Amino acid sequence: MARDRVHFAFLNLGHFFDHLLLLVFATVAALTLTREWGMTYAELIPYATPALIAFGLCALPAGWLADRWSREGMMLVFFLGMGASACATSFASTPIEIAMGLFAIGVFGAIYHPVGLALVIQGRERTGMPLAVNGVFGNLGVACAALFSGLLVDHSGWQAAFIWPGVATFIIGIGYAGFLYRGSNQPLSQEADAVKEKQAGQVNVDSAVFKRILAVVFFSTALGGLIFQSTTFALPKVIDEVLADIAVSASAVGWYAFVVFAAASVGQLIVGFLVDRWSLKWVFLAVAAFQVLFFWVMIGLSGLLALSVAVAFMLVVFGQIPINDVLIGRVTRSEWRSRVFATRYLITFSVSATAVPMIAWIHAGWGFDLLFALLAVVAAMIFFAVVLLPRALAPAA
Repeated sequence: MARDRVHFAFLNLGHFFDHLLLLVFATVAALTLTREWGMTYAELIPYATPALIAFGLCALPAGWLADRWSREGMMLVFFLGMGASACATSFASTPIEIAMGLFAIGVFGAIYHPVGLALVIQGRERTGMPLAVNGVFGNLGVACAALFSGLLVDHSGWQAAFIWPGVATFIIGIGYAGFLYRGSNQPLSQEADAVKEKQAGQVNVDSAVFKRILAVVFFSTALGGLIFQSTTFALPKVIDEVLADIAVSASAVGWYAFVVFAAASVGQLIVGFLVDRWSLKWVFLAVAAFQVLFFWVMIGLSGLLALSVAVAFMLVVFGQIPINDVLIGRVTRSEWRSRVFATRYLITFSVSATAVPMIAWIHAGWGFDLLFALLAVVAAMIFFAVVLLPRALAPAA
């Protein structure tokens, strides 16, 4: 149905700008504000911590409101609030002011994952590829945060890196409002199939197995969030250091980071295809094992070899993202799925909020090699947790 495809496009754009706006500061702080405000990288980046905490904590009320009020209405709040907050952040003149702006971005950005992902899989039997495609847009948002920010910083100043994506998000929100208004009498086909959807793609498990699956999901998603936030936030600075002789400007760093993130986004498509057709448990184990390998290999590397390994570890970091979402979709009912997604992202982003102060502390004392060693250990913990998943998690017929 055409209306469903248009709605899916809005949801994908939402995921793109959700990740882009949250990571603008990572590039701006690493490449510009440290010089303009006379602060070190380790001193400045902790001001992003309140935003990341809000990104996690506000997911739960967002999911509750979506289930009790309207998922589409919450998505409209997301677009308009996120866009306005980004524009407001561009007027910051002190670290405290920019922290306040980032906090607002985090509050509105928290809406997307519990609400948008529930809408993505609503009414679908096979959820791996829709989540993977949607995830690619999120990954491209991560990639374009570094690229667009670097280009805008070099040509228009760091404020433009917040203003232009913020304006674009707000305009998309206005378009989404028109889409909802014009289609108010035309329900989405997913909504029309709500009764059927309650069973679509689900795996019937008993209470004990259900609790074990959720425990593995919440544990692996917490550690996976730490890995995701650490790698996506630190990568521009990592590239700035390992390619110091090549990446000599903000634009150059942005381009290299874009290449890494864009190439790695294919990981979600690969994993989405596999989990719809193969054992989810074995796919998950392979992804975790490759994370351990690539993080360990990254230690001590520099130059183009380091860039190649960065693509490899980001490929499996991004590849893990749809797995937990597919798991939740298979074992939860539609009417309370947003709340389960909200709990998953509350845990994910609350834990991942510790990544920024952790990066600052590790980088100031030991550099990024210790960070990659720590991430290898964290990935190994995920691997051993996934071993506990039951085998009976076959995709929908």
